[in-house]
Amino acid sequence: MSPTPPSGNGPGTAARLGLKPGLIIMESGYDDDADDVLREDIVAITGEDMEPEDTDEVVDVVLLWYRDGDGDLVDVLVDSIAPLADDGYIWLLTPKRGRDDYVEPSDIAEAASIAGLSQTSIATIGDGWSAARLVGRKTPGGKK
Repeated sequence: MSPTPPSGNGPGTAARLGLKPGLIIMESGYDDDADDVLREDIVAITGEDMEPEDTDEVVDVVLLWYRDGDGDLVDVLVDSIAPLADDGYIWLLTPKRGRDDYVEPSDIAEAASIAGLSQTSIATIGDGWSAARLVGRKTPGGKK
């Protein structure tokens, strides 16, 4: 795993997640409990509004808000892979330990593996969310 970005929210969180100007980001699983400061920071740093989950665009990043009870995580991850560019990745955001609808890290790891993804880093987003960066597994020869 690569180093874990520093925790916190506010200006700079999107940059610590590796987001930068020009990236096309699709948001999925948004609800009232999502971190609006992070969402605003993403729009500010990329210079683009986030695409809705029903977009036909090819995207660089999927920002996936997921809570225990939001359906089968494997299915949600597989659906999130479809719009990704070949070198795209998913930031899976789940409630932190101790919060309602917390998702066990072992459940994330198992679902990611079944969906053909690998976790490369983790981050803390504000007071309420944890983030896991998921990428497609590379096969020998450099193809997914």
